[in-house]
Amino acid sequence: MKHSYKIIGNPSQKELQQIKKKLEVIEGVQHVNPGKEHFEFEITMHHHIDMETLNEAIQKVGNFSIQMNHTGKSESHNSEHDHHGHHSHEDHHRMMIKDFKKRFWVSLILTIPVLLFAPMIQSWLGMDILFEGQQYVLFVLSSIIFFYGGWPFLKGIKEELGKKEPGMMTLIAIAITAAYLYSSAVVFGLEGKTFFWELATLIVVMLLGHWLEMRSILGASKALESLAALMPDTAHLIEVNGTKEVKVSSLKSGDKILIKPGEKIPADGKVEDGNSQVNESMLTGESKPVNKEKGDEVIGGAINGNGSLQVIIENTGEDAYLSKVIKMVRDAQSQKSKTQRLADKAAFWLTIIALVAGFGTFFGWLIVGQEFSFALERMVTVMVICCPHALGLAIPLVVSISTSVSAQNGLLIRNRTAFENARKIDTIVFDKTGTLTEGSHTVTKVQIFDTSFSENNILQLAASVEQPSEHHIAKGLLKATKSRDITIHEVKDFSYESGVGVQGKVNGKKYLVGGFVLLEKHGINPPLEASGDETVIFLVEDKKVLGAITFADKIRESSYGAIKTLQDNNIACWLLTGDNDGVAKAVAEKLNLNDYMADVLPEEKQEKIKKLQENGAFVAMTGDGVNDAPALAKADVGIAIGSGTDVAAETADIVLVDSDPADIANLILFGKATYNKIVQNLVWATGYNAIALPLATGFIPGWTISPAIGAALMSLSTIICAVNAQLLRSHMKV
Repeated sequence: MKHSYKIIGNPSQKELQQIKKKLEVIEGVQHVNPGKEHFEFEITMHHHIDMETLNEAIQKVGNFSIQMNHTGKSESHNSEHDHHGHHSHEDHHRMMIKDFKKRFWVSLILTIPVLLFAPMIQSWLGMDILFEGQQYVLFVLSSIIFFYGGWPFLKGIKEELGKKEPGMMTLIAIAITAAYLYSSAVVFGLEGKTFFWELATLIVVMLLGHWLEMRSILGASKALESLAALMPDTAHLIEVNGTKEVKVSSLKSGDKILIKPGEKIPADGKVEDGNSQVNESMLTGESKPVNKEKGDEVIGGAINGNGSLQVIIENTGEDAYLSKVIKMVRDAQSQKSKTQRLADKAAFWLTIIALVAGFGTFFGWLIVGQEFSFALERMVTVMVICCPHALGLAIPLVVSISTSVSAQNGLLIRNRTAFENARKIDTIVFDKTGTLTEGSHTVTKVQIFDTSFSENNILQLAASVEQPSEHHIAKGLLKATKSRDITIHEVKDFSYESGVGVQGKVNGKKYLVGGFVLLEKHGINPPLEASGDETVIFLVEDKKVLGAITFADKIRESSYGAIKTLQDNNIACWLLTGDNDGVAKAVAEKLNLNDYMADVLPEEKQEKIKKLQENGAFVAMTGDGVNDAPALAKADVGIAIGSGTDVAAETADIVLVDSDPADIANLILFGKATYNKIVQNLVWATGYNAIALPLATGFIPGWTISPAIGAALMSLSTIICAVNAQLLRSHMKV
């Protein structure tokens, strides 16, 4: 079996070669070849090898992890490997949390006697515990703390300097190494004082800070992890002789499965028999169970209600809805906005400033005549307290939480920059059908203009011509014919003209079906006038109107609240539709929209968006059809409605799983809240460093901070950023 894997952690070319060698010696690995992309490997295995084994091997090279790459194809792609692929990064975090926790407790236990025997601590406590060889005991205990507790930082400096990217690990490693070497030299004869208790306390505090930080990072990914855990391990495959339990990994398109009451649905498919209420809340954010009957689609990972369903499998593996959602979220999390890139640069330069300031403080105090030990203590404090860790964490943690929580609520972010730009939106343009309205297009009236035809004849011919179309009108016609038990005929030579209508041959005769635009294009006088909020289409043969069909499309109840919420936040709401002026005006008035644009052809929608932008508006566009794709791409923020087409979704920045306008309001307000959290974290992180640096130098009279206090303040700053990011979860629903 062969699988594609991606190395997480940005290894150098030399490190990639070392990783390849480590993977090749694992028992069960047959071949390791470079993948199509950088950081990727194709691994051929004799048998399945768990992710923990692979991770343990590559971590001997450095602080890296391995993740199954879902952008590549695997010869043996199954749900078990999907599960590992989705969780490998989280597994790596768990291993690191466990490691930091162990190092923290061991170091803390050893630090207690170091504190107890430290002369300075004893003087503070009014104690006088002295015994022969005390300094050597402190040296041994501190050495264990330095090499065992400080190992993550000592290893980190090698990785950072190897990449020529000095950062937090570099600063901490230099600080604790300087303190340890100087103190050790004092033990063995150099004149001065030791820093063993400061060294031990510093390492313990840093380990505690990293442990808590890693726990917070893991918590940020739990929403995504819970999505990956939705899929069951087995399914009930229906065969000629009955049903049998099989692994979900063995299912393929076309298989028929039985879903019993209360079970998880194992794959995407279409209901062939049965009726039940299905809970899709973890996938779409829809809190109410959705009724499913014959012909309805179901999503893998949803939970079946009290009924039984027989389902024909349509999508499995990486083509399944859930796999696509997880991939989309991971892609969004890996993207870097301009704000993130700016923060990365600031963190890098802050590291350089901390190094310069640290050594500058050291030599500055020596020049003015201070003792070596005092100058060294000030240098260590400066380097520790100015670590840019909070700045480096300020944005990534917010990004991880926002994308994961959004996905859980049916908001799929494809473009992070556009999502963060949601705060700038002052105008939102809605497509009418299927967004503000239910898109059901119920037939309310059939008018006959040729007495040789009946109502059923008109419906039959119109539905026959429309049946290949994905338009809402076609769906309404097919629903009407089904309710009247009308047989649909085969259509030949079908063609569709966006914004105009369709045509095709039924029983050898050519028919046209469309609205007023179709009649105008063919020079046909309309037999009736457009009026009200209803949509009318005509059935035409040889430039003769045979009949007209009127549709009503009910406004969604949630549209009213969504529009009010957006307008209360100073966002103008427009309607953009191909329907006639009467229909558009009626909908706009009912919803109290700011304005509307009617009779807009698909190719004109993009120009309408452009015109709004030229007038200074920052525009979001929502839509669900193929003809909305250019406008979605043109808008500053394109939002595709989930019930729409793949083409619309591919051109949009954000995809809504449901067609609920309330989700659009949620999305925009959540985007604003996300950006605010990023700004809050950046202000805190940069403000902390600006204040902490001069205090740490000791040049301000009356203000001195010990290295241990500096480490505590630095860790506290990082934890505050992490907690603030977690508070973003409360902003999801408006």
